[in-house]
Amino acid sequence: MWKLLNGRLIQTTDISRIKFRTNISKSILEKLYELANENDTYPNYLIESGLKNVLTQGVIHYNKNSRPKDRVQYKTTYDKELLERVKSFAKEHHLYINDVLEYSTNYINLEDIKNTSYKHRIE
Repeated sequence: MWKLLNGRLIQTTDISRIKFRTNISKSILEKLYELANENDTYPNYLIESGLKNVLTQGVIHYNKNSRPKDRVQYKTTYDKELLERVKSFAKEHHLYINDVLEYSTNYINLEDIKNTSYKHRIE
């Protein structure tokens, strides 16, 4: 992100975002990359959209026996506040964070996602 200070643009790190590493289904991740390319966005922005919708509903119907067997490590950044809410939600529902992340991909709202230029915004 860029900040405008005294008429000059200065590149800064967005402190509202934190790095997070988890395991996620490879097939889900591939679908997210395809969807991201089609919609000029990034997979983590898609996941964030789904997470917001799941948290808004406040309910999750997840079958622990249907956990994918093709999980791979996925490292990216997420909104700090959103991730904290997801951690609490997962703990409250006796699930792992990656379970909630995978579940949330079914609730992505393409009308409410950030595009690739979001990280280059000027504030």
